[in-house]
Amino acid sequence: MRVAFIGMGTMGAGMAMNILKAGHALTVHNRTRAKEESLAAEGAARAASPKEAAANAEITVICVSDTPDVEGIILGDEGVIHDASSGSIVVDMSTINPAATRRMAARLAEKGIDMLDAPVSGGSEGAQNGTLSIMVGGDESVYEKALPILETMGKTITHVGPVGAGQVTKAINQIVITGTYLSMAEGLTIGLKSGLDMEKVLRAIGGGAAASWVLQNRAQNVIDNAYPLGFRLSLHHKDLNIALETARELGVTLPATALVAQMENGLVERGYGDDDISAIARVIREQSGLA
Repeated sequence: MRVAFIGMGTMGAGMAMNILKAGHALTVHNRTRAKEESLAAEGAARAASPKEAAANAEITVICVSDTPDVEGIILGDEGVIHDASSGSIVVDMSTINPAATRRMAARLAEKGIDMLDAPVSGGSEGAQNGTLSIMVGGDESVYEKALPILETMGKTITHVGPVGAGQVTKAINQIVITGTYLSMAEGLTIGLKSGLDMEKVLRAIGGGAAASWVLQNRAQNVIDNAYPLGFRLSLHHKDLNIALETARELGVTLPATALVAQMENGLVERGYGDDDISAIARVIREQSGLA
């Protein structure tokens, strides 16, 4: 298939590479043009703007940071909407506001362009390895057309409902992992303060009901008090604000999510926004007397 991919960030570069490796004709665009070079070296074409990237694409994939970025890429002066063909599909794999997703889908529909919202979970490892969990909102027939491309990037791909449903599902995902990261930090800090052998602790709790991807892949960060990038804390903070906004619209109370959002806000202000999300543990460690 002819695919355009816009957004060569921590997640997008790996996702785009997997599309290319699967044999699809790929055109890439990134606001910082130098980030296109690694894909171009592997055979991808380069485009000077989102609309140029989408001009000949059957599917245009977007993976960028926030709602305004997606709105600019789709609806801006150089936006996809101006040159994408009627009958083509826009797949937004960013994590953004569900209401904004529905508005953009309606604008695209006026031009005969279909849209799926397909946010992902699985971190940079999943993006590199093509093992992401992808939560897809949109018309089922459009989903079926886009599925071969989604399958190059993800292992668990689920059509969850109409346009916007993917973003709501991602909000749920971020809420759930928020609690997991926080409780892991609390539990491991008790172990550290008790002087336990943390390798044995992890082996013990990792074989029971406390087992999780977060524990398996990020517990060592907490133990070492080092947080190399997997998923940027500042982006998770943005995601939590989306979740809290959605919750307010629905009349749902999220006390644990609100607490972590406040903690992350302080970490971002202190310059830790580029750390992995597991850096939430900094707060627990510091308040517990562990430098």
